Amino acid sequence: MTTTAITHIATLVTNDPSLTDGTPLGLIQDAAVVVDGDRVVWTGASSKAPATDNAVDAGGRAMVPGFVDSHSHLVFAGDRTQEFNARMSGRPYSAGGIRTTVAATRAAGDEQLSANVARHLAEALRQGTTTLETKSGYGLTVEDEARALRIAAAHTDEVTYLGAHIVAPEYADDPAGYVDLVTGPMLDACAPYARWIDVFCERGAFDGDQARTVLTAGLARGLGARVHANQLGHGPGVQLAVELGAASADHCTHLTDADVDALGQGGTVATLLPGAEFSTRAAWPDARRLLDAGATVALSTDCNPGSSYTSSMAFCIALAVRDMGMTPDEALWSATAGGAAALRRTDIGRIAPGARADLLLLDAPSHVHLAYRPGVPLTGAVWRGGERVR
Repeated sequence: MTTTAITHIATLVTNDPSLTDGTPLGLIQDAAVVVDGDRVVWTGASSKAPATDNAVDAGGRAMVPGFVDSHSHLVFAGDRTQEFNARMSGRPYSAGGIRTTVAATRAAGDEQLSANVARHLAEALRQGTTTLETKSGYGLTVEDEARALRIAAAHTDEVTYLGAHIVAPEYADDPAGYVDLVTGPMLDACAPYARWIDVFCERGAFDGDQARTVLTAGLARGLGARVHANQLGHGPGVQLAVELGAASADHCTHLTDADVDALGQGGTVATLLPGAEFSTRAAWPDARRLLDAGATVALSTDCNPGSSYTSSMAFCIALAVRDMGMTPDEALWSATAGGAAALRRTDIGRIAPGARADLLLLDAPSHVHLAYRPGVPLTGAVWRGGERVR
């Protein structure tokens, strides 16, 4: 293995309170990081950095863990520009627009879909996202869902089966039959490629009983649970997620006090997706309310062609600070360690000995610039698994 020291880091965000004064970000000033192979092996003051094979001078810039984007929909084809334009002209968002992408995705070849996933992953990596989850959900047939997951699994380890995105058009008059398909032959074909199962528990998609059937079938097959919950209105999604021990309840825009309490007291991460509210002109999730209740909050892009076509975690951080009641420190933690928690990972989302060497060097002296300078490209360098990729 070749060791590398990155020195003269103005502010190092470790997300490890034990390394400093116990605060969540675990900040170290004038710091250094030593990488051996794909792992971080040392952090501390730059003046105390051990000798290594190679050295990189950070030049007084800040370093943060690579972003962990725990919710995206990248296996798709087509474009929904017209829908976005109409929505910005006054038409409200509903779950029905997914059908447009389903038709385009079914018609696309494997090579086209794979190239699209690779392009979006590369785009995210250039901006500092070193771990990215993605889902199926735009096929809605046994064959198309399985190929979507097979393609996704060739690009990322965090793959989610979302056959229960909406009821397939062919089953519009038989939603119970579609649930049987999702929990039977489709699950059989898709489970080998996926780590997670997800369901869109929402009006226009699946009700609480249907969502429970989908999730329990996936859990029985050894898949972890995730839930699209409470995006368009109040509903049973959050409570179901907590009850079943889901890793995350995603969106969490419309919450009752009971929902907030359940997230604050349970082990389910509340994943907030501000790009969706930005792109649909919907009400913002109240991150402050969740944080004050003790909930673990993650931030993610929800990158998809319909309701949140962004791969920028920095943009989502800025939105969370400006419109969702988060501090810059909280938003960064949620975009890194929070995303890792939503994926139930301990090897990412932090810069500490033993963690995977996923590092983002900012062209700024402080991580606060991610919210302070919205829209400005601040990616100076990126390492993923110890390899410099930018």
